[in-house]
Amino acid sequence: MTDDDAPGIPGNTAAAYYSRGWWRGTTHLDDFLRHGERQPGKIAIISDHADREPEQHTYGELAALVDQAAAGLLALGVQPGEIVSYQLPNWWQFTVMHLACARIGAVTNAILPILRHREVQFILERTQSRLCVIPARFRGFDYAGMLLDVQRKVPTLRHIFTAGPGDPPAGTRSFEEHFGTGADRSDPATNPGELRPGPDSTATVQFTSGTTGEPKGVVHTYNTIWAGTRSVSDPIGLTGSDTLLAVSPMAHTIGFYYGVVLPMMSGMTVVYQDTWDPVRMLELICGHEVAWTMTAPTFLTDLCVTAERTGIKIPSMRNVSCAGAPVVPALISDVGQRLGATVLSAWGMTEVGAVTTTRPDDDADHLMGTDGAPPPWTDLKVVGPDGESLPHGTVGRLLIRGASNAIAYYKRPDLFRAALHDGWFDTGDLARQQPDGYIRIQGRSKDIIIRGAENIPVVEVESALLAHPAVREVAVIAVTDDRLGERACAVIVPADPGAPPALADLTAHLASVSMAKQFWPEYVRITGDLPKTATGKIQKFRLREKSREWDLGPARSSSPCPAATSEA
Repeated sequence: MTDDDAPGIPGNTAAAYYSRGWWRGTTHLDDFLRHGERQPGKIAIISDHADREPEQHTYGELAALVDQAAAGLLALGVQPGEIVSYQLPNWWQFTVMHLACARIGAVTNAILPILRHREVQFILERTQSRLCVIPARFRGFDYAGMLLDVQRKVPTLRHIFTAGPGDPPAGTRSFEEHFGTGADRSDPATNPGELRPGPDSTATVQFTSGTTGEPKGVVHTYNTIWAGTRSVSDPIGLTGSDTLLAVSPMAHTIGFYYGVVLPMMSGMTVVYQDTWDPVRMLELICGHEVAWTMTAPTFLTDLCVTAERTGIKIPSMRNVSCAGAPVVPALISDVGQRLGATVLSAWGMTEVGAVTTTRPDDDADHLMGTDGAPPPWTDLKVVGPDGESLPHGTVGRLLIRGASNAIAYYKRPDLFRAALHDGWFDTGDLARQQPDGYIRIQGRSKDIIIRGAENIPVVEVESALLAHPAVREVAVIAVTDDRLGERACAVIVPADPGAPPALADLTAHLASVSMAKQFWPEYVRITGDLPKTATGKIQKFRLREKSREWDLGPARSSSPCPAATSEA
């Protein structure tokens, strides 16, 4: 690249990123191929399956599979820059497809396994992918049937391949037969100068999930991915000798960066878990001496409960990174006591990768009360309604610019321009920043509750409520009110379904921790579970939609904290 502005990031020059080592001249594909040559016998991937025997592949075996798959793509006429889609669980075929596409300069589009007809059709129409790889069935769902139905509505989708055991259903073809054990084909790297991508080539188009509105196809290059991955791995000090566990879906940013990119570029062994099961996760950590993983608070809570119930210990895991929602101090303490690991809070999003993290040597105040600090290649600022920078400690909109920023929204340049403000990307998150650069996420700007012109610090209220022994999970949302505009409702998953907390229990607890009455929830709704994304992030917009149907009873406006409740 030249001294031109970095794509999509006015004001930050590519030359500066290169000169400071924040971008580089190679890709994670180059790293992987080097490891395949230098350590062909080392285990690269261990694929654990909930419904069949595990599989494992060495770096040498994986490199051969990648070459065969790349040749299979060429046989279908896939061209450099063409988008290839797949909707796969955490299986080795996922990584093979990504690296095979990179081998010939194609672009990968990984679709979350939880998505169904409507979302999958939208993504395949937008990308115009000619082929898609899926499991025939997984966790009881007929993916082949869904894709065949989508194919009838999306004429550009010509090839459907099914991966995994069993014969391919009618209308689909076997992934293993075409991309793995089929007829010999020419080496896809015969002319690497034409086929292999450069570090600033587009690597992936990943669609956002878990929010309202149209899904956005986030475009990343190999360099923006490299910067976003290192933001978490470098401060922890992970090396090629460490074993990682990938339990977050690899079609999501967390799973992709830390289940595919990081291990393949570092020469690590990675264990793939394809179905969430906390007992199995503990067994995998113990059995393979896993040193680190990254997950969401919900799953980490389940892990602690399971560890206490089963007595399983995991001495190998030094740290566990947690992202997707603010990590409360009670959970950090539980993980230390029950699992023996240090929780490192991280923050990021599809558009910027992982950005901030706490560090293993941070003091308790930083570990317990922040979401970490950014790396040198990322700038953050907190701004008010008019875009002015706010003083430290003040809550405002979080803006970011740096080497990990995405370069576009696929086929929606208008939406990408709207998200940029003088070169800064508006994350849509609310945060406050300390003088030392550490931040604390305060929730999405759309999640803010304004009660009679008073902003309620939702994350702080949720954190306090989670410390109550009767509360397992909580989401505080706004419900409309004729007099005050909005009031706060705490949607609670109780620790004991037979003994849910009453509103009076919760407010008494908040009083005991000296929280202002104006911030207390004025309604409570008891539920068996909370709607979540595949990575465990609570979908508050779904709760807000449901709340329109709830009968919460009258609010007594004469009191700063009405006692009205609605339990289910």
